[in-house]
Amino acid sequence: MIDTKALRAEQQQRASEVLLQDAPVLTNPLGQSVRFIAGADVGFEQQGEVTRAAIAILRYPSLELVEYQIARVETSLPYIPGLLSFREYPALLAAWAKLQQRPDLVFVDGQGIAHPRRLGVASHFGLLVDVPTIGVAKSRLCGHFQPLESDNGALQPLIDGNEQLGWVWRSKIRCNPLFISPGHQVSVDSALTWVQRCMAGYRLPEPTRWADAIASNRPQFQRWMRKTPDLLGNNRDMI
Repeated sequence: MIDTKALRAEQQQRASEVLLQDAPVLTNPLGQSVRFIAGADVGFEQQGEVTRAAIAILRYPSLELVEYQIARVETSLPYIPGLLSFREYPALLAAWAKLQQRPDLVFVDGQGIAHPRRLGVASHFGLLVDVPTIGVAKSRLCGHFQPLESDNGALQPLIDGNEQLGWVWRSKIRCNPLFISPGHQVSVDSALTWVQRCMAGYRLPEPTRWADAIASNRPQFQRWMRKTPDLLGNNRDMI
């Protein structure tokens, strides 16, 4: 039997350890200390029995893909609302362990502190690997925001009580907005700034767009595979 009470208590403890100040690597003008940014995406296979994580490493500021790793592990926890990070982080850690090029910053497809107990998967993973992280989610988990304008770049703060959890940002016209929140070692404002720096005309920032493409073997990734020689640590046999 799963002790959900204990897991929620662990979330609250870990949430108290999250740092919402920018790590030194992020504070130089124009991010000159940042050389590599990762995107991380988690999905499930075999009716949820297998958890799959993909991590893409991009060179910054060119946003060129230089490494990717994929890990598949047995799913250790069923889906329980509010406890998703416990279900997802084992596969993320397995993919992280394979990396040859460690990133300076990680974008995670999911929530950062925009979580009822302030510990979404981006915050949880950031704490476990001690790296700056940002949550880039496609939907809202908690908090409220004022109606968003329909134009590209429309922006509203995501608020819960008196606390700003992040931003709601329409990154592309005629697309649903992104929900951006700091994970760990990143401030609320910097989380938005870094996501904006990594856009290339699509709804998603390039790090998580690549992670999603790799995890799902999308045409974007297939085209890259056909014209790009082996790169650092690739897992072509895993696709």
